[in-house]
Amino acid sequence: MWSVGAVFLVFAAATLGSADPDAHRPRHDSNLEIYKRLFETKRKDQLNALKNLVELNDINQQYKIIDIMLKGLFKVLEDSRQVLVAANMQPDDPFPMDDKIKEAYSHVVENTAFFGDVALRFPRIVHHYYDRNSDWSGLLRWGLNFCNQTGVFTGGAHQHVLTLMSQELGIMEKSPDFINPYRTERDDVLHTAEVFQKILREEEKRRRKEEKRKEIRKGPRISRSRTEL
Repeated sequence: MWSVGAVFLVFAAATLGSADPDAHRPRHDSNLEIYKRLFETKRKDQLNALKNLVELNDINQQYKIIDIMLKGLFKVLEDSRQVLVAANMQPDDPFPMDDKIKEAYSHVVENTAFFGDVALRFPRIVHHYYDRNSDWSGLLRWGLNFCNQTGVFTGGAHQHVLTLMSQELGIMEKSPDFINPYRTERDDVLHTAEVFQKILREEEKRRRKEEKRKEIRKGPRISRSRTEL
């Protein structure tokens, strides 16, 4: 089963409001520094997994995997948000030590970051889901706002990817020189409405057939009556 990672976007101040990520945090948060090193390792694992998905070179398989992946990703984000809100955990607080809060914190950061990777490499598929799902949009904006204040991405190598993702999804205005460096010629072909809609129709047809097969396998059940001798 595909693990779901996280994506953090850097928002313009006009979009999410500026905040000093070090306002409440100790001058040197050693636990945060330890987590940031672990986060780097996690990011390498995420990118390796995503590389395998890119190299799959089968749009129908990619569509099915991303479908499952995104649903799982946003479910984790929502569950983690509930934990953090219930604990009144602020993103610029010291790095949490409670295991449950720490897990929710890392899930938000990692899943938000991974979503950015997926959005840049599979923009057409991600737009198909994200653009028409207001719940996901609101949840991602919350996640990005949270991540933007944690200090995890401050000055890091992943910040640029997150900025690109926020522009790709229209969360922040595209800069005049915006280019998605992960887009390929194949992506340009898929970005034509006719081609992509054909893929979606084929996938929908496959799903209906699969559901029908499941119903046939279930079949009518014959109730057995027990006769006492």
